[in-house]
Amino acid sequence: AGSSMERAGLLAPFPPRARATARVCMVSSFATELLEIRSREPSPSLHVLVVPGNPGIVGFYKDFVEALYENLGGQASVTAIGHISHGQKDYEHGRLFSLHEQIEHKIDFLEQELLHTEQSIIVVGHSIGAYIGLEICKRFQKKVVKIFLGLYPFLTLNKNAMKQSAIGYVARSSLLSKGVSLLASFIGSLQASVTRSIVKRFLGSSWSATAIDAGCSHLLQYHTMRNVLFMAKTEFQKLNEEPDWNFIRAKQAQIAFLFGVDDHWGPLTHLEEISKHAPRVALSIEKEGHTHGYCCTEAGSFWVADYAANLIKNQMLVGDS
Repeated sequence: AGSSMERAGLLAPFPPRARATARVCMVSSFATELLEIRSREPSPSLHVLVVPGNPGIVGFYKDFVEALYENLGGQASVTAIGHISHGQKDYEHGRLFSLHEQIEHKIDFLEQELLHTEQSIIVVGHSIGAYIGLEICKRFQKKVVKIFLGLYPFLTLNKNAMKQSAIGYVARSSLLSKGVSLLASFIGSLQASVTRSIVKRFLGSSWSATAIDAGCSHLLQYHTMRNVLFMAKTEFQKLNEEPDWNFIRAKQAQIAFLFGVDDHWGPLTHLEEISKHAPRVALSIEKEGHTHGYCCTEAGSFWVADYAANLIKNQMLVGDS
């Protein structure tokens, strides 16, 4: 009887993981896709805002958001905010939005949705989302952001990266951008199974089903791809400058970055620069073989969520002591 009970225990299902829900809200008159999980606590003290890279499609971050929520014990609310016009529907009728406009949009969201609460806010930014996150922290220096965490950060151009040069070349050309966007929308218009197999073959052979779904439904839209490339163009213009070392140095006790081993968007030479300019910034290197697009694989999402949750819990303990 004992052994059968043990077997039954082994076979008992895990409790279901909390699921993030998607909704569209208006932020400064712009339709904005959100992915969120509310804290189990009646009065949570913590809210984590996840700022995506480019593409700013929140569906890519579903596994990460859910795993981060679970790793924080359900005690913090977690919200991922999409970029304007990186959504499934063309709410803005073909308008193109720059990096600066996307930053202002995130600041407006914080002011609209989170500033009136008593919650401490943690900003987690991925890739160009790390740059956006730092700009958010600058704007709200007095109150809001308790911790800022940049994941595989894109903070300044890497002039040695051929891939960046190629993307920049396409993004600077209106004609090439339109051509790439037309091709994307054509692939997106094919029979669903054909579109899915193309995405899996050429974009995400290791992608999770969730990421493939998001790629098919959101990325392969003309308006989304145009905005992805236009935002990239404005990123490359702005990130030609040095990071704001004075600000990073002033806030270094609240800032952390996770770098990848072979990531041309955030090479280890940038980690060394941060270490030189702001030695108290918490710097980590992921050596598990995940990629810059960690959120598109289950393994990457779970590993980075575990890392982020541990860092947040440790930093909160230090801050409260």
